[in-house]
Amino acid sequence: MAWFNRLVGTGKRRIITLSVLGLILFFGVVMFWADHEPDTFDVVAAAQIHAADNNHEIRTGYVTTATLVNVMDTLLTKRGGYLQNDVLPPFVFLDNIPAWEIGVIFQARDLARSLRNDFSRSQTQSAEDDDLAKADPQFSFDYGSWILPTTEGEYREGIDALERYLDRLGNENPSDARFFDRADNLREYLSLVEKRLGSIGQQLSASVGERRLNTDLSGDPVAGASGDLGSEVRVETSWWQIDNIFFEARGTTWALIHFLKAVEHDFAPVLENKNAQTSFAQIIRELEASQRPIWSPMILNGGGFGFTANHSLVMA
Repeated sequence: MAWFNRLVGTGKRRIITLSVLGLILFFGVVMFWADHEPDTFDVVAAAQIHAADNNHEIRTGYVTTATLVNVMDTLLTKRGGYLQNDVLPPFVFLDNIPAWEIGVIFQARDLARSLRNDFSRSQTQSAEDDDLAKADPQFSFDYGSWILPTTEGEYREGIDALERYLDRLGNENPSDARFFDRADNLREYLSLVEKRLGSIGQQLSASVGERRLNTDLSGDPVAGASGDLGSEVRVETSWWQIDNIFFEARGTTWALIHFLKAVEHDFAPVLENKNAQTSFAQIIRELEASQRPIWSPMILNGGGFGFTANHSLVMA
């Protein structure tokens, strides 16, 4: 019977080994399937479909609001769903798409805040829209919460609030919801975009590390700071954060492509009056270039003139 026990023991080990290998293979296939960035979509066509489905009239601001709804819905329903708050395998082992999601979320928050504070108000003394006041804090909820309340549930409530605003914006009564395509409103939003892009661009440029002259107080002879960092500062992104910053930038530019195209449509008279259509179109074209396919199996961090590429510097 000893030989039989050894045979059974060997069979159990073989079954356990094959089961573990099969599970690893399954996890690998699922991770490969979920590690996918959504394609861009036509913002005007998507808004027209939304309006037709809900019997809405497309007014000023409709495309911008519908685009924010579609972007947030894509964030939650893309291949693999929302991944940033997953704590179980295999999705917990992914980091590229979760970083991409952060870039999208930050841009959605900025647009939601501009809708609440600027686009829907004619002046600073006017009352804010109730549904936009609801959507703004919902999108500012912790993007990594996996236990009640979940991030997906909070973001879905924000989408529902935007849908209610969109229903009022596109119904028969134009006074139910307001959107003002004023130049000063657009300037406030673009200033947020500028700061966000400046921050992510700085982190991308610091991928190789360098010493820079401290320009914090340049241009203001009487400015002060909370602390003196010296005449030179060391700027460097940690090596283990380089791919996360890169994919956050990819998510940032993916969302901005849609938002700026929507703004280009809704603020067309303002852009025409300022003779800014060409400049605006060029900005969008450069953002679209950042979405080119990545052929390298990993994000490289080579020197500026070294043997290997530096994807972060190209993105910056």
